[in-house]
Amino acid sequence: MPIIQLQTNIQAPKEVCFNLSRSIDLHIKSTEHTREKAVAGRTSGLIELNETVTWRAKHLCVWQNLTTKITEFKYPEYFVDEMVAGAFRFFRHEHYFETADEGTIMKDIFHFESPLSILGRLANTLFLTRYMHNLLIKRNQVIKETAESQLP
Repeated sequence: MPIIQLQTNIQAPKEVCFNLSRSIDLHIKSTEHTREKAVAGRTSGLIELNETVTWRAKHLCVWQNLTTKITEFKYPEYFVDEMVAGAFRFFRHEHYFETADEGTIMKDIFHFESPLSILGRLANTLFLTRYMHNLLIKRNQVIKETAESQLP
């Protein structure tokens, strides 16, 4: 099972970073290139514990729906979203926020498992892990830019 780990340093308070990371509206902005929209469940604002959101987006030239649920939540330290329904066999995205000298260290741990057994593992190796890594980096860059632009 692939695991993607990222660390992003943000010059903003962790409460700001935490809230931006769970913002449906900012998620939509960060995925404009996939035309992602929230179509069911929580469709705007800040997602909370036990809430779901269903996303519709075009990934790898295919329209897909993905429903996730916030399964763990401790403000402003961490939260976890997990797939309820979608193209993956499994995914779990852990978001951690630590206070640092110059703001916040935001850490992502993204576990996923592709469908289709051997073909899924081949897809992970050939392109899917890189695709997901780049998607998360782009999203984190939008969070960072938004958080840092809110400073006085």
